[in-house]
Amino acid sequence: MIVKEKLKNGLTLVTEQMPHVRSVAIGVWLRRGSRHETPEQAGLSHFIEHMVFKGTKTRSAEDIASEVDSIGGHMDAFTAKEYAAFHLKVLDQHLPLAIDILADIVRHPRFDPLEMAKEKKVIAEEMGMVEDTPDDIVVERFTESFWPDHPLGRPILGTRRSLQSFRREHLAGFFKRVYRPRNLVVAAAGQLDHGLLARMVGNAFGDLPAGGERSAGAPPVARPALVWRSKKELEQVHLCLGTPAYRQGHPRRFAAHILNTVLGGSMSSRLFQNVRERRGLVYSISSGIASYSDAGNLTIYAAANPGVLESVIRLSMDEMRRMREDPVPENELRRAKDHLKGSLMLSLEGTGSRMNQLARQEIYFGRHFGLDEILGGIEAVSADDVLAVARELFAGPVALSLIGNLGGYRPRRALLRL
Repeated sequence: MIVKEKLKNGLTLVTEQMPHVRSVAIGVWLRRGSRHETPEQAGLSHFIEHMVFKGTKTRSAEDIASEVDSIGGHMDAFTAKEYAAFHLKVLDQHLPLAIDILADIVRHPRFDPLEMAKEKKVIAEEMGMVEDTPDDIVVERFTESFWPDHPLGRPILGTRRSLQSFRREHLAGFFKRVYRPRNLVVAAAGQLDHGLLARMVGNAFGDLPAGGERSAGAPPVARPALVWRSKKELEQVHLCLGTPAYRQGHPRRFAAHILNTVLGGSMSSRLFQNVRERRGLVYSISSGIASYSDAGNLTIYAAANPGVLESVIRLSMDEMRRMREDPVPENELRRAKDHLKGSLMLSLEGTGSRMNQLARQEIYFGRHFGLDEILGGIEAVSADDVLAVARELFAGPVALSLIGNLGGYRPRRALLRL
């Protein structure tokens, strides 16, 4: 059973009781992410995510780690484009301590300048790790060129320049403005009693002064571009092809996910079968959808030998055209629906994934969709719906990002016309 309530100061609490388990996953979610930063603040949300673990007014970093380890808990955090989260998974008997630790780190971080200096080095290494991972960097370059001059196009980590510019007053000022009740969602799933948990959350967060901003700014304008970067030390060329897609709450979102599954979202997909299995041109090829509150994109990723790169691009374009021109056969539509439904149900077996879904639905929709409602939305999609989505999404020029041992090869814009 899912229960939602709001504290008087505006903080939202949403829980789901799972009586068949012994664990509880609980998280404090912030309705703000990297897209809510100015260019000068790029990477600040991610830096704060790191720094809250480096000590509070009453706990050192070692104290936090020791307390979590002493109860066998698992604690983590992440920053995304439109939200951030700090979460703990514990046995039900340790839920009071979990709430106390989470409330402490998201309410009373010290932002110690010495710890900040050390953490800047850690994040610089994280940036270097991305640079050394071509499948990450090609997608990042794609996004930067796809949504230029917009926060959704910027890397979540920021830049080395912005990172080095941060001072304690920057973190403290941003934290004070943003970590406010209307921006916070506490989500929990597992072996819990909502009433008891609500009292504990009220004690931990109820005295937090009301406030918080919700505006996400203007939506981005997609500008499909052609970008490349030669790296001779790489054996393969990594590519990312993409088009605009739907926002999170779009009425055709279920049809879009079925289209993606048919195109490249599974091992039986057209891209995987036609490019890898039948022709042996790649080891890895897939498609995916990224959706935000007001925008989205659909991308195809592949890694290929430079000699077959153009063939892989051409075949990927052919599959997008085929999706746009012919309805998906009934057996393929059925397989895509069953794949989506099965993947969804398997993903929601754990308390962590249930907690994650509760929070995301609250942030993007302000309501909660039962499993039957989601499955019904998938099942209601027709072949004509998928065709209509393909004709809408695959209507204009396609963006392309390349990184690898390109030699003298340069992609031609004519290759990317649908």
